[in-house]
Amino acid sequence: MIEPWVYAVLTAVAVLTGFIDSIAGGGGLIMMPALLFAGVPPINALATNKLQSMFGTATAFANYARKGLVDWRSNWLSVALIFIAAGAGVIVVQSVDTKALALLIPLLLMAVALYILISPRMSDEDAHQRIGVRAYSPIGAAIGFYDGFFGPGTGSFFTTTLVALRGLGLTRATALTKLFNLTSNIAAVLLFAIGGHMFWLLGLCMAGGAMLGGWIGSHTAMRFGARVIRPLLVILSLGLTARLLWSYFAS
Repeated sequence: MIEPWVYAVLTAVAVLTGFIDSIAGGGGLIMMPALLFAGVPPINALATNKLQSMFGTATAFANYARKGLVDWRSNWLSVALIFIAAGAGVIVVQSVDTKALALLIPLLLMAVALYILISPRMSDEDAHQRIGVRAYSPIGAAIGFYDGFFGPGTGSFFTTTLVALRGLGLTRATALTKLFNLTSNIAAVLLFAIGGHMFWLLGLCMAGGAMLGGWIGSHTAMRFGARVIRPLLVILSLGLTARLLWSYFAS
């Protein structure tokens, strides 16, 4: 039984995580501990977090799309593969020990932070692409599988690979990341719902907060561009790294 005050508190937390997710990703590392602290069982917390995140990401994506920053038609193959892969990740995570992955991901996040800090490509200017849209699709699918399987840092991985490999400017990469994140969230929500793991009332209350945060965050990113996205990506990558390492060694 969830106390009434928990709904209000978690909805407020969702505003913050929606803001963070709309720019750099990583809000789940704030929301998941909050859900667990509120007494939500782990599998239900994972499912309910995906539900609220889906609404926040959809709001941010709609804002980016209205500004013409998302060419979703040319990315249909990536979207399809990410949807399938994320669904597979949700299925696998329910039967696999994630402890080894919990140690690997901080290393990848540190690499992301280092790349963002030293790479001249992390700006709003488009650069020469190293691979095309179709060649990127398997990479997007791998990140989508990871999102369904584990999740933390997914937005950072999408954004960094879109800049490094496809040559997108940072704001456009962030916008396209929202489409990919939304795709993986929808797949996860469908499967968790079918499995009966969703706390619907709590998730929908939190979704309202996530939508507000996503709206504010996406407008902030479009207004300030790489000046706000780049430092927030670094901070979130390092913060996620510290949080995951602490969780790994504490357990």
